Amino acid sequence: MKPAGYGETQPRLDDDRLPIVLVVLDGLGDRPIPQLDGRTPAEAAHTPHLDALARRGASGWHLPFGWGRAPASELAHWAMFGYAEVPFPGRAVLEALGGGLDVDPDIAVTHASLRTSRVNGSTLHLTGRARPDDLDDITALLTGLTPILAEHGMTLQQLGGKGEALLSSPTHHSGAVTDSDPLFETFHPWMRPVPTEPDGAAFAEDLTAALLDARAWLLASDINARRLARGLPALDVLTTKWSGRRGTIPSFLDQVGVAGAAVTSTRIYKGIVTALDMTSSHLSPVDDLEKDMAGRLEAAERLIEDGARFVHVHTKATDEAGHTKRPFAKRDVLQSIDRGLAGLGEIAERAVVAVTGDHATPSTHGVMHAGEPSPLLVAGPTVRPDGVTEWGELSSQVGWWGQVRAAELLPLLLGQANRPVFMGHRITARAVPALADTPRPMPLRQAP
Repeated sequence: MKPAGYGETQPRLDDDRLPIVLVVLDGLGDRPIPQLDGRTPAEAAHTPHLDALARRGASGWHLPFGWGRAPASELAHWAMFGYAEVPFPGRAVLEALGGGLDVDPDIAVTHASLRTSRVNGSTLHLTGRARPDDLDDITALLTGLTPILAEHGMTLQQLGGKGEALLSSPTHHSGAVTDSDPLFETFHPWMRPVPTEPDGAAFAEDLTAALLDARAWLLASDINARRLARGLPALDVLTTKWSGRRGTIPSFLDQVGVAGAAVTSTRIYKGIVTALDMTSSHLSPVDDLEKDMAGRLEAAERLIEDGARFVHVHTKATDEAGHTKRPFAKRDVLQSIDRGLAGLGEIAERAVVAVTGDHATPSTHGVMHAGEPSPLLVAGPTVRPDGVTEWGELSSQVGWWGQVRAAELLPLLLGQANRPVFMGHRITARAVPALADTPRPMPLRQAP
């Protein structure tokens, strides 16, 4: 402990602030499954490294937006990163930024996709999407749609190799419209965009007209005629989703108060770190999940060495396994990931580490995401063990943290890292949850 300063009675505080590593297993949460003896995949998996961390740390449940709320990953992460009070720009913006496209901050944009379809009476239902080996047809069709959309003042920029594109509308300044892509294809048809706010009405009307004209052109296209002749389905409808506007987004440093970084795995997370001006290390997923996760932890440590105080580590593998509706597959994925997390215990000697999910992706029933909790585990030099001895939803229920919402997660971690903002003492223009690392110093006048 440092001695008190002149005229002070309290010793000066040691600077023992810690870095934070947040490991997010996408879609981790699940439901009890009969084939797994009434356990969730996380409870049924053999996870000795996560169990050991549970014994060292404190557990709880992560319920991003409360019971029954089934968020998309981008919305959960937006709140988890401290942006719950910042208007969400729309996933289309983030996908485009992650794909290396520039996005004007003041115009409406939406994510467009070429899809296959069938007509059922007066409605159209989607039946599939483009495949990577359709790339030549995709490029030709999107190129052919360019002048059609231009008649409506809109542009297309191809995004990846699966028939995706960014549709921009420079004449509109609000992207507040609903999706035309039903997402739940079994339940809903191709849908008409409608405004979600009054200032989105003009974009909704013009987008509807543009999509109908695009549909007419795709139906008449020689490219689709040749596809049908080859026994392939026509890519005969353009759908839209995730509309929005980039607007002005504060950097992670300005919003939170410390330097943030991420080890990304997919385009959407590359887009988030671009939008939030975070440092990143992008590692494409590899099939060996043990090797994949170990590599992500190594990348996280390098980011900390380079100055990051908060590092997000992500894997999509758990979510993908849940979407297969094969519970044993998700269990096995979690077992492989646990082996890759062997090094997390050592990191927890000098950092606050947390492991949780961003939402539940049930590996059973006819739902995509669900509102069930994900286990939350926090360990590190400051964390008091709470008596929980196993990783999983049921055991985590009695943990120290209780039920934690997405917006509460980062302040919780900052507190354990000896970085909580001292409320009432303002050192940054924006109210941040962390004791800021880089307040603006007073400039000193040079002596005459």
